[in-house]
Amino acid sequence: MSHKELIDKLIDLAIEEDVSTGDISTNAIIPVNSRATAEMKAKADGIISGIEVIRAVYERFDNDIIWEPLVKDGDKVCKGDIILRIEASYRCLLCGERLSLNILQRMSGIATETAKYVERLEGTKTQLLDTRKTAPGLRILDKMAVKHGGGKNHRMGLYDMIMLKDNHIKIAGGIPAAIEAVRRSLPLSIKLEVETTNLEEVRQAIEGGADVIMLDNMDNATMSEAVKIIGGRAKTEASGNMNLDRLREVAETGVDYISVGALTHSVKAMDISMNIKHQ
Repeated sequence: MSHKELIDKLIDLAIEEDVSTGDISTNAIIPVNSRATAEMKAKADGIISGIEVIRAVYERFDNDIIWEPLVKDGDKVCKGDIILRIEASYRCLLCGERLSLNILQRMSGIATETAKYVERLEGTKTQLLDTRKTAPGLRILDKMAVKHGGGKNHRMGLYDMIMLKDNHIKIAGGIPAAIEAVRRSLPLSIKLEVETTNLEEVRQAIEGGADVIMLDNMDNATMSEAVKIIGGRAKTEASGNMNLDRLREVAETGVDYISVGALTHSVKAMDISMNIKHQ
């Protein structure tokens, strides 16, 4: 399923959840032909994400909308800035209000948090990665928001990259056996990442031909030594207990990537309002 198809399916499910057979309050009061203009305004500083997604939401309710975005996804806004204006039927605006704000606020919150981490890495070679710690069903939107904030997407799911973690390694009988098992059954074109917790495991991952070696919950000194041992033969990803305070010193160990689950699993929505003016 393409990203567009995933988003379309997500919007369909969200409309079914919120609107279902219709907005009975609005339909009882607002005439069908009544039109209005809505403005969305930032009530906090941040990075905007989700504008194109919420346009698709409104187009589900009205195919005659006038869409006027004043910023684009990835742009920084300040408190009080107008993000966009929409002219449409009054019913369309009210039906789409909560759903569109839920999407825009969540995505912008993720993009804003991501940008803080990216700024902390400025001047280093290290890139920021997201994880699979996303809200069920919203992964495509969460990962889009990370990109709008300046981060880089890790694998989308279990299907697009081999990731050998501790449980795989234990059941296989160790890193060499786990790598051998996946290499027997999967094409070499699929990238292989191996989780390691000590320097001996790092050496085993190198010998097995891992494309990416995860340095999981290692202290900074051990990560620095691991980067030296790997010597560019594989990409390196630091993972585990990563936060803004620690980020810079981890990057200075020389790792290629730092993955941060908090970008998406602990989202603080950006405060955005919508005001409708009747024509």
